[in-house]
Amino acid sequence: MIARLTGGLLFFAGMAAIGVAWWAEHVLGYAPCELCLIERAPWRIVAFLGVLALLIPGMVGFWATVLSLPALAAAVMLAGLHNGVEQKWWESPLPACHAPVFHAGASFRERMASMPLRPAKPCDDPTYLFHLPVSMTVLGGIAAALLFILVSYSVVLQARRWHAAR
Repeated sequence: MIARLTGGLLFFAGMAAIGVAWWAEHVLGYAPCELCLIERAPWRIVAFLGVLALLIPGMVGFWATVLSLPALAAAVMLAGLHNGVEQKWWESPLPACHAPVFHAGASFRERMASMPLRPAKPCDDPTYLFHLPVSMTVLGGIAAALLFILVSYSVVLQARRWHAAR
């Protein structure tokens, strides 16, 4: 029962995170940076593992919830990395987050060839929803951290129940 509830929570949280990102991009018109796009991957994994835990109870559901913990930890770490870039504490490790560097004497053709295929939003430009004082990145990190705590508690409860049943 706990695995199914946790699975439903994981699925809902994963789809909510992806849905908010989709809404901000396609409805509100915010352009995501490369770090924003990478931050969506753990939420996809969380949603998939949530479906497994929801639909397949027992050991499979338990291990799906356990495997969601590294994905949630990755979501927290990526949010921390991105927040540091937004706060300008460090530069982004991704080359797509930086403006192209033009060398003196380069021809127009060389300059155009060094530009990205599509315009990118700089990773140090935070996106704020609902006029909150925290960026979408920080909101995602907080959500992932809270979910990590809840799922960890769920895993402990499930393990205790199985040990007590033996």
